[in-house]
Amino acid sequence: VADSPWKAEQINKIIIRNKLNLQSICEVGCGAGEILRQLSLNSIYESTNFYGYEISDDAFELCKARQSERLEFFKADLLESDKKFDAVLCIDVFEHVENYMGFIQRLREKAEYKIFHIPLDLSVSSLMRGMLLHGRETVGHLHYFTPDTAIATLEDCGYKILDIMYTPSFADLPPKTIKAKLAKLPRHVLYAISPKVMSTMIGGASLMVLSK
Repeated sequence: VADSPWKAEQINKIIIRNKLNLQSICEVGCGAGEILRQLSLNSIYESTNFYGYEISDDAFELCKARQSERLEFFKADLLESDKKFDAVLCIDVFEHVENYMGFIQRLREKAEYKIFHIPLDLSVSSLMRGMLLHGRETVGHLHYFTPDTAIATLEDCGYKILDIMYTPSFADLPPKTIKAKLAKLPRHVLYAISPKVMSTMIGGASLMVLSK
């Protein structure tokens, strides 16, 4: 929930810069539902309806408290639904899914536009420090991506990439550890040179992808 306003703003940026006019937005694996709530409060979406799908009992209990006139939540698997939307959000989700490519392929039919936010866990630094297993144990990431492998995964699943945007959480969100604080300066320097180089070398950003 704490990072949801920031994630909503990143989604808003890629929607605005691609001039999308969306009447319905759905989020798969919406968690506590705060990203959708934040978007629904934005005046540019005053004619947009929002829908969240979540299969976790605990998360759905949190969702229900956030429902409003234009924001509705379902405790159901979106992939088993016959509903379709203008856009589907898949925000930090498929790296948790065992059969992630099958999941991504089935998601294609649910909307004209698909917006993905993909953690870029796989870097030279994370490999050298053994951080991939730490992420597996603490946040449940089963799959790890670089910018190139994230895009290749979507393309292999039949998606057409319309736009990509790096989201620098290291710069926008408070550091959560002392190591993150120490890495902030080199990340700023490398990010100014190339977001892709920074993500590949030391991490600290995710990838927002707009696709069809």
